[in-house]
Amino acid sequence: MLSPATIISKFLLQHYQGFYSWTDTLKGIYYGPGSTSTSLPKLLELLGVKKAFIVTGRSLHDKTDVVKKVEQILKDSNAYGATFYEIGQHSPIGDIRKAMKILEQVEADVIVAVGGGSPIDASKVIRYHLQQDSGGKTIPQIAIPTTLSAAEYTKGGGYLNDQHLKVSINSPELAPAGIILDAELTLATPEKLWLSTGLRAIDHAVENLYRPLVPPPVKHMAYAALADLFKYLPLCKKNPESIEIRQKLQIAAWMSLFPMKLEKYSAIGLSHALGHKLGGPYGIPHGITSCLTLAPVVKLKAETASESDKEWLAGALFYLREPSTGSIEGDILKLSSLIQKLVDDLGLHSTLTEYKVPREDIPKIATLALTRSDHPLFAKVVKLVEELY
Repeated sequence: MLSPATIISKFLLQHYQGFYSWTDTLKGIYYGPGSTSTSLPKLLELLGVKKAFIVTGRSLHDKTDVVKKVEQILKDSNAYGATFYEIGQHSPIGDIRKAMKILEQVEADVIVAVGGGSPIDASKVIRYHLQQDSGGKTIPQIAIPTTLSAAEYTKGGGYLNDQHLKVSINSPELAPAGIILDAELTLATPEKLWLSTGLRAIDHAVENLYRPLVPPPVKHMAYAALADLFKYLPLCKKNPESIEIRQKLQIAAWMSLFPMKLEKYSAIGLSHALGHKLGGPYGIPHGITSCLTLAPVVKLKAETASESDKEWLAGALFYLREPSTGSIEGDILKLSSLIQKLVDDLGLHSTLTEYKVPREDIPKIATLALTRSDHPLFAKVVKLVEELY
């Protein structure tokens, strides 16, 4: 008779391990527990690269064996160049400059980003600046995420400039060439970081429901992501060692920001815009900014969104197995309440007071998020930020 552990392992291998490929830039997404050891060598061969430069953060490097495992796989493939582990939160430009110098010294031809949104975004920025400096084609990137921030699915990235302001870059060539979703590597991720980036994934899914140019099939994938994230985040808090739950959450994060080739640039919505202006300047992690801003922004949408966007938002209740209130606006307000309840239940409630955000900065934050102070929603957004204290 097979043991329960063997049965679970066979189930995971059969249902949550596989491969997906799309577009000229993204050569493949490998997913499944333990998949790094087999898929990383495959991606190196697929990309035709010889020497890898690992970009990661200090905590992941110093406090876990995740980076060492990736280094060993690269060494076994005779493809290890060097590791840079000083990428700070929100990818400061000073850290990026240091990494660029080392990458050029070792003559690496591929970056392997290991960790959350900061090293993944930093790798995109490194590649972008190298491309700008050389005027040639950028080197490829392989992303091995250990959070649910979903930065690996976009062709854009962000960093903090010398004035600690968020700067965004965007280019079709910046999408990673390969992504590895290995739930085993997420076991070392701190609980608050893991769960809060799960809220970041919910933020992606919700804002894809009213983001311009997103086609209906992708919106329905966002619904599926919401259903799984709402289900599995609380289960993961109760059973943090479950690799099965973690793998399902990684796939849900993938669905929350499914790779798309849009006709033109389409920015994520107001919750993300506020998060970008709160995160870097005030040292608030990306996941926590979503915990702060998403529920209030959805509440505001019940009042200000277009009828089409309201219908998409209200439709989320069906996928969350929640009854309708009887009105579209009421359903959106209920969605906002459900998001806030999830934040609270996961122990992720916080305030701007905790992060010492000066109240006098509120108008500036609203202006930067909306891109101008004469925006029709300026007064409402100022009030929204005031209520985050």
